This record gives sequence, C-alpha cells and structure tokens, in this order.
Amino acid sequence: MRACVLGADGQLGRALTAALPDAVALGHGALDIGDPGAVAGHDFTGADVVFNAAAYTAVDRAEHEPAAAWRVNALGPTHLAGAAARYGFLLVHVSTEYVFDGSASGPMPEDTPLSPLGVYGASKAAGELAVRAGAPEHLVVRTSWVVGDGGNFVATMARLARDGVSPTVVEDQIGRPTFAADLAAALVLLAGRERGTVHVTNDGEPVSWHGLAAEVFARQGRDPADVRPVSTAEYAAGRQQARRPANSVLDLSLLTRAGVTMPSWRDALDTHLGARS
Repeated sequence: MRACVLGADGQLGRALTAALPDAVALGHGALDIGDPGAVAGHDFTGADVVFNAAAYTAVDRAEHEPAAAWRVNALGPTHLAGAAARYGFLLVHVSTEYVFDGSASGPMPEDTPLSPLGVYGASKAAGELAVRAGAPEHLVVRTSWVVGDGGNFVATMARLARDGVSPTVVEDQIGRPTFAADLAAALVLLAGRERGTVHVTNDGEPVSWHGLAAEVFARQGRDPADVRPVSTAEYAAGRQQARRPANSVLDLSLLTRAGVTMPSWRDALDTHLGARS
C-alpha cells in the first residue's frame, strides 16, 4: 500500500504514521488542506490511498469561528475529493459522531440521518457529503472520543488525578472512547476491504464521561468517588458551550462483518495508561 497521511501531526495522524512507517506523512505545515491552491498543486502521483486525519476539532471555539471550522472540515475534504478524482487514489476520510444529534435510543448505524447540533458537527457532515460526491473511490470512517498521543480527555483526567484534583464531570453523555492506535490499525485494514461509510470505535459497554474519568482515576490510584458527577445542563450553566450529543454510541455491526475486531475500551485504556506510567 503506497499511502499518504494528512494531518500527520495530530493524535490520529501520529498513530497512522506509526502504523504505516513507509507512508508520506504531511502535517498542516506541509499541506494545508483548507487551501485549494495547495491541494491542487500537490503531486499525489504514486499514492494508492490518502488518509485524511486533518481536522478542526475545537468544538466550542467552532461556534465563534465557523469559517475556520468549515475551511478545514468541509472545504478541505472537497479539495481532497477533487484530487482523488484526478489522481485515482482511495480517499479515507475520518469523520465523527457529532454529525448526529444523539437523540437515538441505542447504538447508531451508518445510515442514521445526519442531524448535527452545532458548527463543528455541521462542518464535518458537509465534509462527508463532499467526499461521497467528489471522490470516486472513498471510505468515510466515523469515530468518537479519540484518545491518542497528545491533549485529550484521558490525559487531562490522568493529570488531575496525579495533581490531587477532584473534578466535576458530565454523567449524562454516553459513548465509547476510541484509542488512536486501534483506530489507525482499523483504518489500514478497512482501506483494503471496504468502501462507503463505516463506524469505528473501541468495543465494550458504553460509558459516560463521568464513568470514563472514574476509570482513569482508579488506574491512577485515586478513589473513583473523587470524580463528582454533574448533568450537562448544570455543567453548561454560565459557560459558552456548543451543544453535544447525549448519545455518541456508534453501531459496530458493519465493522464486525468486515472482519475487524476492536479491543474493549477498558483494555485499551489499560494499555494506553500503562505505556505512559
């Protein structure tokens, strides 16, 4: 597989680069996918597959910077889809459960109607549509709650646990964490066998943000009860926050039928924290 990784300086990009050591790895400084001239001028000759891990992920800030979010999350995939049509490579585009409103009562399958709650989700939904419309060969992978090498919820909770802080964490939003190394491995496998749209997260019973924080605290030797639960409404009071889906649980049936097995998120959490202890 002659691969190119875009967004190579992000959490998923670094994991993909580690999984594909022979890939061409391009961070934002090397290729800004939001710049149509930069994408049009880039030579993708020889690439069989391009993994787009580049994204604007500041969910709250996107409400005040919609143009910045749309530039990367919607226009960027549009530019890449055009390049895929010209060069003939498979475009693997990474999306998010934020394209849904989270009102479903159970795990959401791939054909759940798009219904984003905020700017970030809307920009990612537009990116999906652009890839489907413009890239003749494409794979859109939706994921959730990504944890990798860098700033993320698990890293923050581990730091607070070590520092003796007892945080207040939302208990009425549920999902599954997705560890970047496991996601990267799944993307590589799926690139060789699937097209269309597939959901990928770690497996296991869904958990709330509060429950995940408590798991991190326990693994850091802290009492899980030191993490105080709070409702979304209580937490958001007085804060400038984007609306978030209450249910972020993605259905993994199609992934399973594709022959890709994901580790449970609890096992992956042990591995992740063990590697950083």
